[in-house]
Amino acid sequence: MLKIVTLNLNGIRSAVKKGWPDWLASQNADVICVQELKAQAADLPPDLLCAAGFRGHFHYAEKKGYSGVGLYAKRAPERVCAGIGVAEFDAEGRYLRCDWPGLSVISLYVPSGSSSPERQAAKFRFMEVFFPHLRALRAEAEADGREMVICADWNIAPTAQDLKNWRSNQKNSGFLPEERKWIARVREELGWVDVYRTLHPGAEDEGYTWWSNRGQAWAKNVGWRIDYPLATPGIAARARAAHVFKAARFSDHAPLTIEYAWP
Repeated sequence: MLKIVTLNLNGIRSAVKKGWPDWLASQNADVICVQELKAQAADLPPDLLCAAGFRGHFHYAEKKGYSGVGLYAKRAPERVCAGIGVAEFDAEGRYLRCDWPGLSVISLYVPSGSSSPERQAAKFRFMEVFFPHLRALRAEAEADGREMVICADWNIAPTAQDLKNWRSNQKNSGFLPEERKWIARVREELGWVDVYRTLHPGAEDEGYTWWSNRGQAWAKNVGWRIDYPLATPGIAARARAAHVFKAARFSDHAPLTIEYAWP
């Protein structure tokens, strides 16, 4: 089995204080994708650059204490690629790809638009430039016979099934009609598969990966499913199990683990 975990850390140093490395060491995972590092290389001690037997690879944001993504792997990748070639977003550390024979895994952090109209505009710009990149990845996968898994904080709940209070959030970032239309096009037009939904097509209330720190969102399970892998059809069909870990909290997000029959 190939076990891939994705988690928005909301600050790797904060997650360390909450016990995330101990949990990481206890997982028999092959790849762990993380988003929102909020750190640079100089901030990470050796035991975080290579944590719990995993070697870490990172795409840091230029701005200190902001964004950034990483990927921890047991096996060294043949190739590591950071960024999508768009300066505005590459400066924010949002994309990291690692390649192994026949397989690519990508850690991605889509901008959040919730803090201001300016950040929502940036999110829309990212969606515009990233769509053709997703199309190119699918073409590459088809041409090379390569499977791909994008582990991301998409900051988009795809449907009403994917958040608790969908009616009251239709005008809020993360559930705007334009965002839902975009993620639907990614799936339906480009053929990327929502792996969690292939395993749990009718599940509600149990696939959430983010809860607001306000009110009693965590206690009442008023959550959103915004962290999920999209994969090429071949490996998506090999998915066997999915689990959201909620026994401990390292972040305002929860780790999502998916196991694939591979190779």
